[in-house]
This record gives sequence, C-alpha cells and structure tokens, in this order.
Amino acid sequence: MINAKRENIMEQTVIETDFKKLDLIKRGKVRDIYDLGDRLLMVATDRISAFDVIMPDPVPGKGKILTQISLFWFEIMKSLLPHHVISSDVDNFPDICKPYTEILRHRSMLVKKAEPLPVECVVRGYISGSGWKDYQETGSICGIKLPKGLKESDKLPEPLFTPSTKEELGFHDVNIDFDTVVTKIGETLADNVRTISLAIYKKGAELANERGIIIADTKFEFGLFENNLILIDEVLTPDSSRFWPGESYKPGGVQKSFDKQYVRDYLISINWNKKPPGPRLPKYIITNTRDKYLEALNQLTAASHAL
Repeated sequence: MINAKRENIMEQTVIETDFKKLDLIKRGKVRDIYDLGDRLLMVATDRISAFDVIMPDPVPGKGKILTQISLFWFEIMKSLLPHHVISSDVDNFPDICKPYTEILRHRSMLVKKAEPLPVECVVRGYISGSGWKDYQETGSICGIKLPKGLKESDKLPEPLFTPSTKEELGFHDVNIDFDTVVTKIGETLADNVRTISLAIYKKGAELANERGIIIADTKFEFGLFENNLILIDEVLTPDSSRFWPGESYKPGGVQKSFDKQYVRDYLISINWNKKPPGPRLPKYIITNTRDKYLEALNQLTAASHAL
C-alpha cells in the first residue's frame, strides 16, 4: 500500500489520457479504458463528477487514491469472489504501454475482459441520499418496506440490496426493484449478485468500522468472465460509497464525510441546476476534497509506502 502524502499526490494531475498507440474504447466519468486485445487497460484520471456531470476542475491525485483503495479491497474480497485485476504493476504491463509508464503508475490496472452486467448493485447500511428521499415519500426504498420513524442517517436494521439502472454518461441512474433486476439478468444471476453484494458490503463495513470509518452505502459492478461472475470496476471507494467518520456520527441529519458528498453539498449550496456544464470549483473545495480522499485511504489501509 501507499503512504499518500499530499506533495507526492500533487506531482502530476491527469484530466484525461490520450495514448496514441492504444485503442481507447471508453471514456467514463473517471476512467479511460483501452483495449489491449485479450485484456483491458483501466486508467483512473483525476476527473470528478457529481449528479452524473463531470466537473471542469480535476482533483489532483484522485485517480491514484481511488486505484489504491480499490486494489486494497480487491485483495480483501477475493475470498468471497474473484475480481478482474490481472496486474497493477506497470513494469509488468505489455510493451506497448511502456511510453506511458509514468502516467500509468499507481493509477492504472490491467484487467480481464468481462461482460459487465447492466445493473448497479447498490447496498445501503444506513438511510441517506436518494434512499432517505424515497423513504420520506413512500416509507420504502426500491420497494422494500422499512419501519416507521427512521431518522436521516439512521443505521438500517439490516443492509439492503437496492439496485439501480446503469445509464450512459450524462443520465441519472434510476432506482429499481429486485424483480426488475430478475427481468434484466435472470433469477439465478440476480440472486447471486444480491447475495454477494451484501456479503462484500458486510465484510467491508466491518473492517472499515474497526478503522473509524462508517460505510453508509456503496455500489458494486459485476461482470461475466468465461461464464463466471467476477467483481469489476472499483470497490468501496469515496467515489462509489458514502464514507462517514465514526467519531462524529450522529443520526438525525447529514453527516460529515470522506467522500464526494462534500462536492455535492457545495453544488447544492450554489443552486446549480445539475445539468452540464458543471460549474468551476473553488480551490478550497478541490483541496478539501483531495484531503478527505487521502484521509480515507490512509485510515483504511494504514499505508506505509510512498507513492
């Protein structure tokens, strides 16, 4: 693991990659993905999105932080489910990647070519965000009835599998019920992803809690590789999850966070309409966001090696 010191993180900011010798097949909210034939090269940039819109200002070093957190969790979760990572050591990447070694270092993974499932596998251990909004309106989340009288940020009696659609860039994911997941991918696979999503969340939440972080909710992505289910994309990062400091947790309102909720809260405060283009972010928002991500990385991983 790494000791993510601020000066090392800031050495290089990558807004997007343009590797002329490689075949770019997708540019997502954060990751640029290249086709290497029998494998994919996944590169985490420093872009940050909120409300499904990419902001014009990057967060320096964010891609490195996200990659290191994901690698930490992939290793921990491999006893529950295989993952897509082949290597994160750039010195072992194919020769065609060599000209881009310094850009790729610490922010890239060589991964298996899996067929992604067309659903976002969301797990909620606490009631917040869109789940809190749904509960206020219906008393349920994704069709799952909940006890009356819950407060915002309350811990749920049991973690819930609350899936959503997986929309293209610029469109909002939509919460769906389990029956819709069955329609999309079949009953057996739907049961499998629900079971493994809950298992991964519970294992991750327990470890994070021991290190002072509450994982309020998160989303996973899965794919099929050689007809077997595997874990792909990113795992339990501040981009895909709500991370709350355990020491300041108090149900009944919005919590302090280690994640990009800080950026969302700023955007809400300026009454942005949540449509492209995103507004410029003040320097203090960028700096504080980076520091929150760094704190999450170092607290989770007890990092010991410099970037």
